[in-house]
Amino acid sequence: MAYWDNPEIRQFNNLDLLARQVVEGFIIGLHKSPFHGFSVEFAEHRIYNQGESTKNIDWKVYARTDKLFTKRFEEETNLRCQIVIDTSSSMFFPEKKAGDKNYINKLTFSCLAAASLMQLLQKQRDAFGLSLFDMEVHTHSQCKSSTTHYRLLLSYLEKKLNSPTPLVSTATSQALHQIAESIHKRSLVIIFSDMFEQAENQDAMFASLQHLKHNKHEVILFHVTDKSKEIDFDYEDRPYLFVDLETGNEVKLQAGLVKETYKEKSSLLLKDLKMKCLQYKIDFIEADIKDGFHQVLQNYLVKRSKMKVG
Repeated sequence: MAYWDNPEIRQFNNLDLLARQVVEGFIIGLHKSPFHGFSVEFAEHRIYNQGESTKNIDWKVYARTDKLFTKRFEEETNLRCQIVIDTSSSMFFPEKKAGDKNYINKLTFSCLAAASLMQLLQKQRDAFGLSLFDMEVHTHSQCKSSTTHYRLLLSYLEKKLNSPTPLVSTATSQALHQIAESIHKRSLVIIFSDMFEQAENQDAMFASLQHLKHNKHEVILFHVTDKSKEIDFDYEDRPYLFVDLETGNEVKLQAGLVKETYKEKSSLLLKDLKMKCLQYKIDFIEADIKDGFHQVLQNYLVKRSKMKVG
């Protein structure tokens, strides 16, 4: 069951709390999986020596034992991770239906996944930044690892979620070029986007991804979709009015008459995107918003384990 589908979690409209629930569930799952070896939190405890900083004292252990222990982390790193989110209007798909208690759209999924990643990065004492873009980059923060920084970035995410702007297109290539130029140290760049660009902009978009690699960054692209609707075109065979969320253009179609053609074209676009990412050595991950967040956190950990940090 996806975390968003848990009624005990869903009742809270709080990104920090939701992210904590996601990460806690993920870490519990790690202990039952081949990824048990990842140092998500810390290696062990050691007795606190008087005069040391109290920053890493485990107060939960103290409450149980009445003894002071500190968390001894497996490694001190300075991995830098820039999280980039496409906030154009297409990311607000699907629109909420009346009475839908399990509702989540692509932007909500991306923001909660980003908040969960920031939680993991904090646990590993890594630095993280956030970039939000549509036609231009609206938010771009430098990488830091403090709790104050984490809460500031959460406020940016919550503000965007609570103030959707209709009919906003995306200019992925321009935004990624700008972000590539503004990250001055080698970083892991994690992108959340549906990658819905006009056909004539595809080459420019791929060039911007190549720019990130040229600047020595490692890149994970999470291709965020509602797979059943946007890839598989799973609609009843009846007339629909389809509305382009970025332009407002409308078209009336009989779903069954266009399904095979749509699936064929979307499959070709997806294949091209995968091939280009493979060519540029970019990790391309399909992220279906109905599949939960394990896929995101697990792929991040796999990538991190392969990177040399320091």
